Amino acid sequence: MAAVVLIGAQWGDEGKGKITDFLAKKAGMIVRSQGGNNAGHTVVVDGEEFKLHLIPSGILYSDKTCIIANGVVIDPAVLLQELNYLTERGVKTGKLLISGNAHVIMPYHRLLDGLEENARGDSKIGTTKRGIGPAYMDKTARTGIRMNDLIDPDEFAAKLRRNLAEKNTLLTKVYGAEPLDFEEIYQEYEGYAARLKEYVTDTSLAIAQTMKNGIKVLFEGAQGTLLDLDHGTYPFVTSSSPIAGGACTGSGVGPTHIDRVVAVIKAYTTRVGEGPFPTELTDETGQRIQKLGFEFGTTTGRARRCGWFDAVIARYAVRVNGISDFAVTKLDVLTGLETLKICVGYNVDGQRIDEFPQSQKIFTQCEPIYEEMPGWQEDLTQIKRFEDLPINAQNYIRRLEELSGVQATIVAVGPGREQTIVRGEIF
Repeated sequence: MAAVVLIGAQWGDEGKGKITDFLAKKAGMIVRSQGGNNAGHTVVVDGEEFKLHLIPSGILYSDKTCIIANGVVIDPAVLLQELNYLTERGVKTGKLLISGNAHVIMPYHRLLDGLEENARGDSKIGTTKRGIGPAYMDKTARTGIRMNDLIDPDEFAAKLRRNLAEKNTLLTKVYGAEPLDFEEIYQEYEGYAARLKEYVTDTSLAIAQTMKNGIKVLFEGAQGTLLDLDHGTYPFVTSSSPIAGGACTGSGVGPTHIDRVVAVIKAYTTRVGEGPFPTELTDETGQRIQKLGFEFGTTTGRARRCGWFDAVIARYAVRVNGISDFAVTKLDVLTGLETLKICVGYNVDGQRIDEFPQSQKIFTQCEPIYEEMPGWQEDLTQIKRFEDLPINAQNYIRRLEELSGVQATIVAVGPGREQTIVRGEIF
């Protein structure tokens, strides 16, 4: 039996889609365990680019079972668009399974997401306004609608009526918006139910049976460690748990079944949206990294803020995730820079701190303490072995390993499957 959890070690956008696709080759099942269509994974196969938002990246292998597990919140319209998108491009989706316990994003979730964010004014948190946060709020309030409810017409009607009574009061009395119509939503979502019903099952049981049969399972994370609701840079976080532990609760698998935790981490750092970012570069170097790294969100298209590698964040990610291996991505983007900087600690009011501060007030005051290393000029994109990398690139990776305490088992030098250097076995 082998089960690997793949997560992001920074603020998301680390290149998890590429690494998931690469590792999925050896797995029989790929599981998405949290988040919603506020996440996006870009995968390049034989020069062809695929953009995915809900369906696990392993779907690009026709022989893999892919699961959208209970921890995911699902917008049925987006999911059906994605299924159509894959079918039109010749990708088979018949081995997709959806948890009956996964919650459904409703129209009032999307509407409230936008209204609430706009009402925050200067205190906005950078939500994608896709309804993810409000859907998780209803889940926690125990008023959510799940996939099992959606495919049961009577249950769906009863819960939709109950929820609309509450949501329409909120929409009209607090935000001055128009109320939503029951019949219109019911008919729309009944159409979604008819098309998705065949995929809905007990996915926790399916995963357990797969593991029992000795088939390898890969758990695919969305977002990143610093966007975790409990352990991230709150309140500038997502509404779910992207850390490794979230893979267990989000899929119905006990932690003793997990063998390794692989964290995807960029050779530099990026962040989308609001919130503090100690190593952010607002100069020409930051613009260069953004351009060469194509640092624009898969889901939103928003430009990503770029900065130097932050080893404090890397160490924190190792601690809260129990990381066994790093997969370093986009090393090739740093080619051509004369000098590279690594943040090895923070300066706060003249005091050095080497660990990620729990107080976000303190984090906003952190100034990076840098260590400099020489860069390299050689093209990396065709290199297959670590030993063939320029010596300065090798030294850079080794320094990241020393500072984080974890080996970089995978080093990516481009977006394609073949542009991946492997230094050890994951599965």
